[in-house]
Amino acid sequence: MKIDLSFKYKVLLDHIRSNAPFQPDFGIILGSGLGDFASSVEIIKSIATANIPGYPVSTVDGHSGKIIFARNTGKNLILFQGRIHFYEGYKIYECVLPPFITYKLGCNKLLLTNAAGGINRNYKPGDLMLAESFNGIQIKKELTDLIGIVTPKQKNNYLNFPSLNINSVIKEAAELEKIVLQEGTYWFSKGPSYETPAEINMMHKFGGDAVGMSTVHEAVFASSLGMETASVSVITNFAAGISTAKLSHSEVTETANRVKDKFERLVKRTISLL
Repeated sequence: MKIDLSFKYKVLLDHIRSNAPFQPDFGIILGSGLGDFASSVEIIKSIATANIPGYPVSTVDGHSGKIIFARNTGKNLILFQGRIHFYEGYKIYECVLPPFITYKLGCNKLLLTNAAGGINRNYKPGDLMLAESFNGIQIKKELTDLIGIVTPKQKNNYLNFPSLNINSVIKEAAELEKIVLQEGTYWFSKGPSYETPAEINMMHKFGGDAVGMSTVHEAVFASSLGMETASVSVITNFAAGISTAKLSHSEVTETANRVKDKFERLVKRTISLL
């Protein structure tokens, strides 16, 4: 698959550039239930994605559909309130628009955040997990298609995830804020249905610590562009079979809301240290 995203999304990029108040220093994609982070920083400008020509519509609760330019601790930020999920029926190149936009605005640092189900029996809802690695076997072909999709100058260093620099800063931030930070492997699931207990058991046996329906393709794509990329998950529930409780999206957003203070402190401290 050969697609020049700069050409395909020229009108979209021109619209965002003409409305951007500054070049961002740091980009953050906010996961399910984590969009409230934007209200904790100084918002300079907010753009509804519905008003951006060619921007995919997010159909999931907890993803409001905004690109926000903000400031915190002297840093310029670009925040994405509204992820584009593969299970919503979008192509993989559409799902990576947020990191692509961040890159095209001249920003080289990206934090991916998400809500995830806990596979590791030592985790509990409300924990934060820093991704040390990921498993994207369910979209291996799509991930392969992403490499070489943008320009001949693409660096093809797609395995350089996570950024050791940003990960070390996130660990330091957790220590300073006295936050217990789990470290583990994020496992991608296509969704939109939750995984079965048998699938969770398989993921556990193959080293998965948390599971979600986003992030991996964003991480691969951003890393292939040479961006420093990291991922933090909020463990919002026990994965299927680990608990007898019925899984629901409302549980995801409720837990994310409950730990938003801890999440905000970790992210803000990280920004201040970068």
